[in-house]
Amino acid sequence: MNPLLLTDGYKLGHKEQYPDGTTLVYSNWTPRKSRIEGIDNVVFFGLQYFVKEYLIKRFNESFFDLPKEEVVSEYKKYVDHYLGVDYDIQHILELHDLGFLPIEIKALPEGTEVPIRVPMFTLVNTKSEFFWLTNYLETLLSSIIWQPCTSATIAKQYQKILSKYALETDKENLEFITWQGHDFSMRGMSGTESAILSGMGHALSFSGSDTLPVAKAYEMYYNADVTKELVIGSVNATEHSVMCAGSKDDEIGTFRRLLETYPTGILSVVSDTWDLWKVLTEYLPKLKNEIMQREGKLVIRPDSGDPVDIICGCDHKDPVIAKGVIELLWDEFGGTINEQGYKVLNPKIGAIYGDSITMDRATQICERLKQKGFASTNVVLGIGSFTYQYNTRDTFGFAMKATYVEVNGEGREIFKDPITDDGTKKSAKGLMQLYESNGEITLKDQCTLEEEKQGLFRTVFKDGKLVNDESLSVIRKRILA
Repeated sequence: MNPLLLTDGYKLGHKEQYPDGTTLVYSNWTPRKSRIEGIDNVVFFGLQYFVKEYLIKRFNESFFDLPKEEVVSEYKKYVDHYLGVDYDIQHILELHDLGFLPIEIKALPEGTEVPIRVPMFTLVNTKSEFFWLTNYLETLLSSIIWQPCTSATIAKQYQKILSKYALETDKENLEFITWQGHDFSMRGMSGTESAILSGMGHALSFSGSDTLPVAKAYEMYYNADVTKELVIGSVNATEHSVMCAGSKDDEIGTFRRLLETYPTGILSVVSDTWDLWKVLTEYLPKLKNEIMQREGKLVIRPDSGDPVDIICGCDHKDPVIAKGVIELLWDEFGGTINEQGYKVLNPKIGAIYGDSITMDRATQICERLKQKGFASTNVVLGIGSFTYQYNTRDTFGFAMKATYVEVNGEGREIFKDPITDDGTKKSAKGLMQLYESNGEITLKDQCTLEEEKQGLFRTVFKDGKLVNDESLSVIRKRILA
């Protein structure tokens, strides 16, 4: 599709609505408000994907590289019938003749944690006649970038939670954290691009992921190489259809067959197709010798119920249910007591829970395991669409707003501040500069043209070309620093 059609319909008339003599529109992308308690900084991520996939690839393949009359007449057909007018397409013809997008984007490095109300990047037109293009791109830009930023931020918060408890209960095993948060979200996202963008955000903080296309995407857009570095990884794992096919009456036989099929490595088996507690107290004891002699780890996966109670136990009249998964595995397989005094399961056995995990539940699981004397690293948490899809652009109040224009050679600092709003929608004003103050990124608006050229923003895209091409490995180091 012609990428110029990927916009809100009301953008089509804005070229004529700016004051006569407008030659420049300068805008920014900013998270304005956090609707998740405890998160005051948002991870900037996804711009390089947007630049490579849309501003370069799609604009070239579906606009600039196509015959002018073909692509422009198609654009006019849809806009004429949409608006019911004879739409003037001269500016579209001129853009096609130019052969590239006359836009400059200056941004912070991706992976940076940015305080709320501080811009992540700015956009401005580089040729005066294309002043209309800056904010024309807002819809497309916003629809793509809010989600990777949001998911990267949430994943970072999970990483902070798991790191905190690992330090408190199993500091000798901190390298395990990269596997402790596992992305199970793809099937529940709003589409494959959504799943990939969100999954890429998750993979900045974790290596565990079942969103397979993330590996390919990181090679395409962020210079990764799966043959030379760990991008994402997973293990052999069953689903309910596998367990059902083996029949309820011979579930233990299915376990035994799987252990024989995979004699080495990690094997994850969904264990609540029927009776999780029977698996833990009857089948696993009977299979103990096979499990202990196997060169690898068997991971038990509950998949329903309250994850906190299932993993950690609860106040229940049934003593088995009261213990929970981790304590029952300890009772049967034992383990070691680490230097901090917490129980670590035998490396032949483990657990993962991948249903309805939230940041609050992740915290509760880690805390309750700690209170019971178990290391938090005894369990892997599957983070799914319950976490990554229950968000919108408003989760962190993302918006692209113009703050400076030039009209007839005169610079004008512009802003919005609705009297009916609570202050969330109040924008910055004028040109912008970012600088560090006491270790935090700080905004200075109403800058001079010379000040705007200084500070933390660096040109990423200009006149159809990617200027700064970053790699996954560098961004990961930045976000985990």
